[in-house]
Amino acid sequence: MRKNPNAVRLGRLGGKKRAQRLTAEERRRIASKAGRTRSRKLSAAERRRIAMLGVAARRRKREGRK
Repeated sequence: MRKNPNAVRLGRLGGKKRAQRLTAEERRRIASKAGRTRSRKLSAAERRRIAMLGVAARRRKREGRK
């Protein structure tokens, strides 16, 4: 079954308009919920690996490297 291209375009517009209406706090809450949902799908080892990548990136940023 193919998607209706007009409906797809309208859906994209709707998402952008909704995002403009949301406050920063609402966007943060939605993003956090989505992140938690994604992380539940990962194994503990994979979550740890991703967290360590974040730690390393923050450390590099503090040291002035990219």
